[in-house]
Amino acid sequence: MTLELQHISKSYDGLPVLKNLNLSFQQGQCYCLMSPSGSGKTTLLRILMGLEQADHGLILADGTPQDMSSLPASAVFQEDRLCESFSPIENVAMCAGRSLKAPRIKWELARLLPEECLNRPVSTLSGGMKRRVAVARALLIPSHILLMDEPFTGMDDELKRNVISYIREKQDGRLLILSTHQEEDVELIGGELVRLENCMDV
Repeated sequence: MTLELQHISKSYDGLPVLKNLNLSFQQGQCYCLMSPSGSGKTTLLRILMGLEQADHGLILADGTPQDMSSLPASAVFQEDRLCESFSPIENVAMCAGRSLKAPRIKWELARLLPEECLNRPVSTLSGGMKRRVAVARALLIPSHILLMDEPFTGMDDELKRNVISYIREKQDGRLLILSTHQEEDVELIGGELVRLENCMDV
């Protein structure tokens, strides 16, 4: 599947955030969005998640206009959006439905977190641990597109490398679009760097 954005514009209270943005994404590839803070990365991801509507422009999937709210996507949001009273296993199971059983979820999470954390309430975990739960949840949900808003927040270099390896393994042919502030992340994950300011009329 090719996802094409044509002349996407979005403003808030008259202030343009995205202005005539043109981009093309290919299935199975990884794209890393970079731009200064406040210049549209999160807004673009929210549009692709179907949570926001562009003011102008089209999104095409294989040449056909696409309503993003109907395209199966999984996401890592800017906030972790976990149920704090639930365990990591329960947080993933709640979203995965019947597609994954608890023993498999536990096995997957143990690749990213200490095993003693897996049945504790998420509220007792550190910020970096919560982030890893959010990443695992997105990767383990069946979808066509993976959208990740600064997924490596709160991780040191060693953890980041482990999480990146897990993301690439679990990408499984899906389109992956993530935002980051670090060019080293682009190199580590082997993605294509996309600078939003170079894709817009500014």
